[in-house]
Amino acid sequence: MSTSGRHIDLRWRIVPVALVILGLAFLIPNAFSQAQNTIDVFTTHSNPYNVTYGDWTATWWRWALSIPNDVNPVGDMTGQYCGQKQEGPVWFLAGTFGGKAERSCTIPEGKAILFSPINAECSYAENTDLKSESELRNCAKSIQDQVTQMEVTVDGTKLQDLPKNRIQSSIFDFELPKENVFGLPAGTSKAVSDGSWVFLKPMSRGNHTIHSVGVAVDPTTTAKGPPFTSDITYHLTIK
Repeated sequence: MSTSGRHIDLRWRIVPVALVILGLAFLIPNAFSQAQNTIDVFTTHSNPYNVTYGDWTATWWRWALSIPNDVNPVGDMTGQYCGQKQEGPVWFLAGTFGGKAERSCTIPEGKAILFSPINAECSYAENTDLKSESELRNCAKSIQDQVTQMEVTVDGTKLQDLPKNRIQSSIFDFELPKENVFGLPAGTSKAVSDGSWVFLKPMSRGNHTIHSVGVAVDPTTTAKGPPFTSDITYHLTIK
């Protein structure tokens, strides 16, 4: 992330403490046209399980931010914490704090899967200079605008048109636990997220592989180091 927001695909002071994450989005009717016969997804205009697509992305962030840092799936290299606080009909896959991770995860049959190759959030908690919803929205947008590359493959099939599947959440409340990913005092705050997401409908029993890459470059810090990159491979077992 940046000092004004987080890409929690979280670290970079563009996700925790730049949480560029976490951490895929929306699909308009023609998106993923090359994969739609084999990969079934929810579109950004749909209401999966009677909840808007945008509200699901906010729920993903509440989930990611509610888990203490030492067992948070975003910092997990192997997938041992992928089951943390997984409730309801949708299973959330985490991004990274930057760099590569290869994770193995078992998911109950019948769960939809939501993840993002890279997305951003801004909240009052880590951006105390922001005072309004419009400022939160501009902050999250400015961070996500720095994304230069996204790629997702599901069982070897590359998904198309990811930039068209970008969505911004409504403003949402969240709670930070003690020893959270931001390193801030425990408490509640409000945030807005912005990013591209992939929302898979329940997959068939058996083994599946998801690989995602997201890259973002902060033009104000380019000379100080490499871009933020999140590169994740998930080996999933649906049973």
